[in-house]
Amino acid sequence: MHNGTTITQFIIEEQRHISGATGDFTSLLNDIVTACKVISNMVNKGDLIGVLGSAGSENVQGETQKKMDILTNEVFIKSNEWAGHLAAMASEEMDDIYPIPEGKPRGKYLLTFDPLDGSSNMDVNVSVGTIFSILRCPGEGAAPTEASFLQPGTEQVAAGYAIYGPSTMMVLTTGHGVNGFTLDQDIGEFILTHPNMTIPENTREFAINASNNRFWEYPVQRYVEECLAGSEGPRGEDFNMRWIASMVAEVHRILTRGGIFMYPLDSKMKEKGIGGKLRLLYEGNPMSFIIEQAGGAAITGRERIMEITPNALHQRVPVVLGSKNEVQRVLDYHREHDAMDAE
Repeated sequence: MHNGTTITQFIIEEQRHISGATGDFTSLLNDIVTACKVISNMVNKGDLIGVLGSAGSENVQGETQKKMDILTNEVFIKSNEWAGHLAAMASEEMDDIYPIPEGKPRGKYLLTFDPLDGSSNMDVNVSVGTIFSILRCPGEGAAPTEASFLQPGTEQVAAGYAIYGPSTMMVLTTGHGVNGFTLDQDIGEFILTHPNMTIPENTREFAINASNNRFWEYPVQRYVEECLAGSEGPRGEDFNMRWIASMVAEVHRILTRGGIFMYPLDSKMKEKGIGGKLRLLYEGNPMSFIIEQAGGAAITGRERIMEITPNALHQRVPVVLGSKNEVQRVLDYHREHDAMDAE
């Protein structure tokens, strides 16, 4: 018998502090938790159930889909379309929004999600995860459209992620701090194990795909070069570099011990006419909400991510997030560079 607080108990306690709460939000979070439990089970079985490898299709961004991208997307839809809490969903793996079908009750929330972030890592048995964000659906009783989802990240009601690694964890914010829950496989419950997660303001660890160095803008090149110069350089400290190629895993490391994660704008992206690598609605906004609630910061390099008003369902943005003082340094370098260019 466990003595810890389950995620269901935690969510209900949170609800009791909200005047006029109906229970819809609590039930929606429970449906998301159920979906993540199912996905965790699938990830753990891997090739035993034949879910590794390519699906032979592409998503709306032109990226090759893995079998698990499609399967986990279906899990999220089936777990959340029936209960009457949602008006519509949007996924990184679907071209258009998914309105709740006719004949099923329609609720007041919108759900965006990346069903399996870092799915290419499954083939090599490295941590992957699920990212989600909850918004209120604007317009009383109006049918949701793509425009309904184009809200800045500051409008999020909740955000979270599940990480499927040596243990399965769910990290959640409802705007009152960040809490982490570990899945107890014996009882099938997420138990509160990491209350009030916070990010140190300073760090000596950074995560970036260094192979893109020649394509970065000067402010990012400057920052990384200073870190690599170590104790003999202008920072006077030695830094460690990490890169997992799974945003969930990178963010989780930062939440547990600090650091900075960067997927900056580069010349390749500019040539393709895309504003960044990561998706604002499915990755940038929910992760920024979590990071900020844990005391960190999240920017594009030049502006706060959560203040961006989206212009498209699958809009991409550069992402720099993590320990507040290091993120501020990257912001300062961009501002200095832009000011010099403007002279």
